[in-house]
Amino acid sequence: MVHERTDVIPLLAEIFRDLGYEGATLSRITERTGLGKGSLYHFFPGGKEDMAAVVLADVDAWFERSVFQPLRLEEPQRAIPAMWEAVDAYFHSGQRICLVGAFALDETRDRFSATIRGYFGRWIEALQDALLRAGRDKETAARDAEETVLAIQGALVLSRATGDEGLFARTLDRLRLRVAAA
Repeated sequence: MVHERTDVIPLLAEIFRDLGYEGATLSRITERTGLGKGSLYHFFPGGKEDMAAVVLADVDAWFERSVFQPLRLEEPQRAIPAMWEAVDAYFHSGQRICLVGAFALDETRDRFSATIRGYFGRWIEALQDALLRAGRDKETAARDAEETVLAIQGALVLSRATGDEGLFARTLDRLRLRVAAA
């Protein structure tokens, strides 16, 4: 049962994951949340765009807290393995799409471009920082960080597209080895 705005955010995230921004019509949102339009507008006065912005901010906050900050602040030998675990758990071993990535692929991209760029940019920068502190040179750390985030996002898409539930886990395993070896 929904009592607070914070109760609605996870529901909206799954709706946007399932239907995309354009497919998540207000009638489908009301149907899936069980809330009337009045309640939705009470929680999100800016309508669907406000809902999407809040959901993206929620995803961003989770990644900031669970992935980016540890990569920036903790010892790389602990933070990088923790990133693998957090990413695997968050994306349900590849069965949950990246909402930020999905928004980057449709017409929504322009509407939320700063948020999308910031999310991916901070992830790459935080991983690059951890790799630098782990002893990599600047060029290698930048390349490895960018390729790692790229491979994670690609694995999410390919895993979903092919229905191969093990693809994401295999990709994370290869990335773990590649990042640890370099």
